[in-house]
Amino acid sequence: QVRLVESGGGSVQAGGSLRLSCVASGYTLRDYCMAWFRQRPGKEREEVARIEVDGDSPYIAVSVVGRFTISQDNAKTTLYLQMNNLKPEDTAIYYCAARRGWCMGDYSYWGQGTQVTVSS
Repeated sequence: QVRLVESGGGSVQAGGSLRLSCVASGYTLRDYCMAWFRQRPGKEREEVARIEVDGDSPYIAVSVVGRFTISQDNAKTTLYLQMNNLKPEDTAIYYCAARRGWCMGDYSYWGQGTQVTVSS
């Protein structure tokens, strides 16, 4: 049973930083494409960042490039999203997601989400 649990959300002021974590249980990240999504209030869910099954080729959405970084630990059990210079428009529920194999197609597994609130 694949399970994803996010943590690290919270409330910060604009310009601050947070690091989100997503712990995978039931498997290692080695065989999975991993991604971070977010859903802002009144908006559709959007992909923020993803990393390929080989741990390479990170993708960062234009809206957060230069501020957000996706990574995973060497044991490949935890996915991270480092978020710097946060802006009020980054306020959202952040989800991690996984799909077996390369990053093509829908994600099969989702975490429960963690709230990030950025105040001006």
